[in-house]
Amino acid sequence: MAAIVWFKRDLRVVDHPALTYAAARGDVLALYIVEPELWAQSDASGRQWAFVLESLRELHVALKRLGVALCVRVGDAVDVLEDLRVRHKITEVVAHEEIGNGWTYARDLRVGAWARGTGVQFTELPQTGVVRRLTSRNGWAGLRDRFMRQDVLPAPVGLRGIAAASDPMPDLGLVDPCPDRQKGGRYEGLALLDSFLTLRGEHYQRQMSTPLQGAVACSRISPHLAWGTLSAREAEAAGAARKRTAVGGWKGSLRAFESRLAWRDHFMQKLEDEPAIEYRAMHPAYQGLREDDPTLRRAWERGETGLPFLDACMRSLAATGWLNFRMRSMVMAVASYHLWLDWRHTGAHLARQFTDYEPGIHWSQVQMQSGTTGINTPRIYNPIKQGHDQDPTGTFTRRWLPELAAVPDALLQEPWKWEGAAKLAYPAPVVDVPAAARAARDRIWAIRRDAGHAPAAARVIERHASRQDSARRFVNDRSPRKRGGDSRQMSLDL
Repeated sequence: MAAIVWFKRDLRVVDHPALTYAAARGDVLALYIVEPELWAQSDASGRQWAFVLESLRELHVALKRLGVALCVRVGDAVDVLEDLRVRHKITEVVAHEEIGNGWTYARDLRVGAWARGTGVQFTELPQTGVVRRLTSRNGWAGLRDRFMRQDVLPAPVGLRGIAAASDPMPDLGLVDPCPDRQKGGRYEGLALLDSFLTLRGEHYQRQMSTPLQGAVACSRISPHLAWGTLSAREAEAAGAARKRTAVGGWKGSLRAFESRLAWRDHFMQKLEDEPAIEYRAMHPAYQGLREDDPTLRRAWERGETGLPFLDACMRSLAATGWLNFRMRSMVMAVASYHLWLDWRHTGAHLARQFTDYEPGIHWSQVQMQSGTTGINTPRIYNPIKQGHDQDPTGTFTRRWLPELAAVPDALLQEPWKWEGAAKLAYPAPVVDVPAAARAARDRIWAIRRDAGHAPAAARVIERHASRQDSARRFVNDRSPRKRGGDSRQMSLDL
């Protein structure tokens, strides 16, 4: 048998069920397809492509050590697969179940149709705790945990490779300066996981929410999970092994890390169950609620809203490709409530900015922070208060907003109140924060009080809400007032 192992967001050879499966059955052609149309989508960016390129280089070396060359082809997936089928008498294509964006979902449907039409077996295997064709959320946590507790698969040995010529790597035209972007490749991912579990993670539970401390205390493996240089299962296994010898503050931090990995799968499951949440509100009452305002949106994107902590977060994100989770929630919530911007436009911008963009987590959270799920209690972050709470010394804000150097510490988050504000090379606030929050709250709650709101919300709950499991991780994801609810969801930092 000759099979293609089609690498997508799984750029590794360890704990790779698809590669292990194909290796046991016959000859293997290792393939990565550069799909220009995918990289032209509104959620794709140069920082992501640069991370992928670095990871592909390491994958090529890892496969070569196993006796297989990585074939890189450029073009439409169906065209590439058909060419290789004819040239190399391929009988099976093996890939992971991808929880991607709407474009990849449609592409995989086309590939499935091609396979049926040509008699090729198209085998898709899970690589996370997400369950395909799930009929009910009841019992999902148990299914997820059974997969995650399976042994981490070693890199297969004795591979019989099929040699196939590669295309030159294309110039996709993705210009995206990101000077402090995290580097791709499995070596980087393993080093981050090790340093987190042995050095950096002791105060993770306490420091994850602050923008400065969180950048160090968080594991920072999220881009490696998103692009698959590490598997979530091996990260969870490494955390569990470390937890067995943990003492002091390490115990709580490692439990928190394990919990975040579980919540990660929970949110990815939502997109798997309903791919339309990328572009359609989960609760129909919120569809078309907001309109796009290009002027306000550009100010938000560039970190020029006149709200210092918000602007610092957006500038930091532009330069690094990463924010801790509380700050991600805040920048999305301010865009949706105070600026009243359409979540589809702001969500796409954030997707491009995140090197660790994971569609399942991203679009579920974009809707949650925008109040369009109909089941989550609206959380309208006050960006001024967040600045005082999360950056009490002003170090983070001043780092990214040097134009505020002369502003006294007491007025750093509200520089318009300073007597020298008129001389600052910094804009006045684009909105009155308290007034905008009140207006947004009134609009959202007017919808929630409507008699027709509850039945549709109940359908969303039945389809997507978490269920309590034996470990009491998934209590509910509807109200932040209830134990285990939004307060835990707001802490998905990895």
